[in-house]
Amino acid sequence: MKQVLLLVVVLVILINFVIDNNGVVAKEVDDAKICNMTVAELMECRPAAVAPNPPSPTQACCSGVSHGDMGCLCSYKNSPLLPTFGINPTLALQIPAKCGLPNKPPC
Repeated sequence: MKQVLLLVVVLVILINFVIDNNGVVAKEVDDAKICNMTVAELMECRPAAVAPNPPSPTQACCSGVSHGDMGCLCSYKNSPLLPTFGINPTLALQIPAKCGLPNKPPC
């Protein structure tokens, strides 16, 4: 689950770099959702998935994870993009437990 969450964070970072024809970051990116989590919620979780000493997940991160689609997030867990963005899949999979969420991801 945390690996999936980290992958989603990486995808959010990539989406933030999507630009429109005028060279301006597209507004739609901020409103986009991935696996039922907003880009902002995913970005809130990134620090909690970066080694070596990640902070605890923020309330905003935990709120996002609580309503995220875990099955969808699991589909990203083996992506080679996570390490590229400094995201540690093992740490990412620990985020739901660190948030005190009862349901574990199905992956």
